[in-house]
Amino acid sequence: MAVVVNKPIPEFEAQATGGIKVTHQSHLGQTLVLYFYPKDHTPGCTTEAMQFRDQYAEFVKLGAQVFGVSRDNLKSHEDFKAKLGLPFELIADTEEKMCHMFGVVKNKIMYGKKVKGIERSTFLISPEGILLQEWRGIKVPGHVDEVLKAVRMLKKVA
Repeated sequence: MAVVVNKPIPEFEAQATGGIKVTHQSHLGQTLVLYFYPKDHTPGCTTEAMQFRDQYAEFVKLGAQVFGVSRDNLKSHEDFKAKLGLPFELIADTEEKMCHMFGVVKNKIMYGKKVKGIERSTFLISPEGILLQEWRGIKVPGHVDEVLKAVRMLKKVA
Protein backbone atom coordinates (compact mmCIF):
# COMPACT_ATOMS: atom_id res chain seq x y z
CA MET A 1 0.00 0.00 0.00
CA ALA A 2 1.39 3.39 -0.99
CA VAL A 3 1.22 6.64 0.95
CA VAL A 4 -1.25 9.32 -0.08
CA VAL A 5 -1.32 12.93 1.12
CA ASN A 6 -4.20 13.63 3.55
CA LYS A 7 -4.65 9.89 4.25
CA PRO A 8 -3.40 7.78 7.18
CA ILE A 9 0.00 6.20 6.59
CA PRO A 10 -0.17 2.43 6.03
CA GLU A 11 0.96 -0.08 8.65
CA PHE A 12 4.69 -0.64 8.94
CA GLU A 13 7.27 -1.83 11.45
CA ALA A 14 10.99 -1.12 11.30
CA GLN A 15 14.11 -1.28 13.47
CA ALA A 16 16.02 1.89 14.27
CA THR A 17 19.24 2.74 16.02
CA GLY A 18 19.11 2.84 19.80
CA GLY A 19 17.18 -0.47 19.84
CA ILE A 20 13.95 1.31 18.92
CA LYS A 21 11.12 -0.26 16.95
CA VAL A 22 9.20 2.27 14.86
CA THR A 23 5.68 1.51 13.65
CA HIS A 24 2.85 3.45 12.04
CA GLN A 25 1.43 3.88 15.57
CA SER A 26 4.54 4.22 17.75
CA HIS A 27 4.61 8.01 17.51
CA LEU A 28 0.93 8.90 17.49
CA GLY A 29 0.51 12.17 19.34
CA GLN A 30 3.73 13.56 17.85
CA THR A 31 4.43 15.17 14.52
CA LEU A 32 6.72 12.85 12.59
CA VAL A 33 9.36 13.81 10.02
CA LEU A 34 10.66 10.86 7.99
CA TYR A 35 13.47 11.70 5.64
CA PHE A 36 14.68 9.08 3.17
CA TYR A 37 18.24 9.31 1.92
CA PRO A 38 20.38 7.14 -0.39
CA LYS A 39 23.36 6.04 1.73
CA ASP A 40 25.24 6.57 4.99
CA HIS A 41 28.66 8.25 4.82
CA THR A 42 28.13 9.88 1.40
CA PRO A 43 28.58 13.64 0.90
CA GLY A 44 24.97 14.73 0.25
CA CYS A 45 23.55 12.42 2.90
CA THR A 46 26.11 13.60 5.45
CA THR A 47 25.23 17.25 4.75
CA GLU A 48 21.49 16.55 5.02
CA ALA A 49 21.92 14.61 8.30
CA MET A 50 24.02 17.42 9.77
CA GLN A 51 21.39 20.00 8.81
CA PHE A 52 18.64 17.96 10.51
CA ARG A 53 21.01 17.57 13.49
CA ASP A 54 21.64 21.31 13.70
CA GLN A 55 17.90 22.11 13.66
CA TYR A 56 16.84 19.11 15.79
CA ALA A 57 16.24 21.08 19.01
CA GLU A 58 13.83 23.32 17.13
CA PHE A 59 11.91 20.30 15.74
CA VAL A 60 11.65 18.87 19.27
CA LYS A 61 10.49 22.22 20.68
CA LEU A 62 7.66 22.10 18.12
CA GLY A 63 6.71 18.55 19.18
CA ALA A 64 8.20 16.81 16.15
CA GLN A 65 10.25 13.59 16.02
CA VAL A 66 12.79 13.17 13.21
CA PHE A 67 13.90 9.84 11.73
CA GLY A 68 16.31 9.27 8.87
CA VAL A 69 15.58 6.21 6.70
CA SER A 70 17.85 4.36 4.29
CA ARG A 71 18.58 0.81 3.14
CA ASP A 72 21.77 0.66 5.21
CA ASN A 73 21.94 -1.82 8.10
CA LEU A 74 21.88 -0.92 11.80
CA LYS A 75 25.68 -1.23 12.17
CA SER A 76 26.24 1.30 9.37
CA HIS A 77 23.57 3.57 10.88
CA GLU A 78 25.11 3.38 14.37
CA ASP A 79 28.53 4.34 12.92
CA PHE A 80 27.04 7.19 10.85
CA LYS A 81 25.05 8.46 13.84
CA ALA A 82 28.08 8.36 16.16
CA LYS A 83 30.41 9.99 13.62
CA LEU A 84 28.05 12.94 13.09
CA GLY A 85 26.68 13.15 16.64
CA LEU A 86 23.10 12.76 15.42
CA PRO A 87 20.53 13.27 18.22
CA PHE A 88 17.80 11.38 16.30
CA GLU A 89 17.48 7.73 15.31
CA LEU A 90 18.04 6.18 11.89
CA ILE A 91 15.73 3.47 10.53
CA ALA A 92 17.33 0.49 8.79
CA ASP A 93 15.04 -0.43 5.89
CA THR A 94 17.28 -3.20 4.58
CA GLU A 95 14.38 -5.01 2.90
CA GLU A 96 13.11 -1.76 1.33
CA LYS A 97 9.58 -2.20 2.73
CA MET A 98 9.25 1.44 3.82
CA CYS A 99 11.09 2.67 0.72
CA HIS A 100 8.54 0.95 -1.52
CA MET A 101 5.60 1.99 0.66
CA PHE A 102 6.67 5.64 0.42
CA GLY A 103 7.53 5.26 -3.27
CA VAL A 104 11.12 6.47 -3.02
CA VAL A 105 12.83 3.62 -4.92
CA LYS A 106 13.75 4.93 -8.36
CA ASN A 107 15.86 3.83 -11.31
CA LYS A 108 18.93 6.02 -11.62
CA ILE A 109 21.87 6.18 -13.99
CA MET A 110 25.19 5.94 -12.17
CA TYR A 111 28.44 5.85 -14.10
CA GLY A 112 26.48 4.91 -17.23
CA LYS A 113 24.69 1.97 -15.56
CA LYS A 114 21.06 1.68 -14.52
CA VAL A 115 20.79 1.13 -10.77
CA LYS A 116 17.95 1.09 -8.29
CA GLY A 117 18.40 3.92 -5.80
CA ILE A 118 16.61 6.00 -3.22
CA GLU A 119 15.18 9.35 -4.26
CA ARG A 120 15.95 11.85 -1.50
CA SER A 121 12.49 12.58 -0.04
CA THR A 122 10.89 13.82 3.18
CA PHE A 123 7.43 13.16 4.61
CA LEU A 124 5.57 15.13 7.28
CA ILE A 125 3.07 13.06 9.29
CA SER A 126 0.52 14.54 11.69
CA PRO A 127 0.15 13.48 15.35
CA GLU A 128 -2.91 11.50 14.16
CA GLY A 129 -0.84 9.51 11.64
CA ILE A 130 -2.01 11.39 8.53
CA LEU A 131 0.49 12.19 5.76
CA LEU A 132 0.34 15.99 5.53
CA GLN A 133 3.10 16.88 3.12
CA GLU A 134 5.78 15.28 0.99
CA TRP A 135 8.92 16.59 -0.65
CA ARG A 136 10.31 14.35 -3.39
CA GLY A 137 13.55 14.51 -5.35
CA ILE A 138 14.79 17.28 -3.12
CA LYS A 139 18.05 19.16 -3.17
CA VAL A 140 19.81 19.38 0.20
CA PRO A 141 20.51 23.16 0.48
CA GLY A 142 17.60 24.87 2.24
CA HIS A 143 15.46 21.72 2.50
CA VAL A 144 15.61 21.27 6.29
CA ASP A 145 14.58 24.93 6.76
CA GLU A 146 11.59 24.29 4.48
CA VAL A 147 10.52 21.24 6.52
CA LEU A 148 10.94 23.19 9.77
CA LYS A 149 8.77 25.97 8.35
CA ALA A 150 6.02 23.42 7.54
CA VAL A 151 6.22 22.02 11.11
CA ARG A 152 5.93 25.57 12.50
CA MET A 153 2.84 26.20 10.34
CA LEU A 154 1.33 22.95 11.58
CA LYS A 155 1.93 24.03 15.19
CA LYS A 156 0.22 27.39 14.54
CA VAL A 157 -2.86 25.66 13.10
CA ALA A 158 -3.10 23.21 16.04
